[in-house]
Amino acid sequence: MVQAFMLIQTEIGRSTNVAREIVEIAGVTAAENVSGPYDVIVRIQAETYDDLGRSVIPQIQGVHDITRTLTCPVVTH
Repeated sequence: MVQAFMLIQTEIGRSTNVAREIVEIAGVTAAENVSGPYDVIVRIQAETYDDLGRSVIPQIQGVHDITRTLTCPVVTH
């Protein structure tokens, strides 16, 4: 199992709706509103990095009112 955090910027005033929609996507384990340069932080997981990049991430990026994303894979030793 691989995991990543996705940092999301949204249209002004839309972060709550974006987080609510994202948390329903398969592979998303949490979506939280935050303050600062990003509006929502999402924790995601998948079986492989390929699954993450081909399945979960595109679904999240397709959510209306998202303006930018940054995906940070979790590195384990």
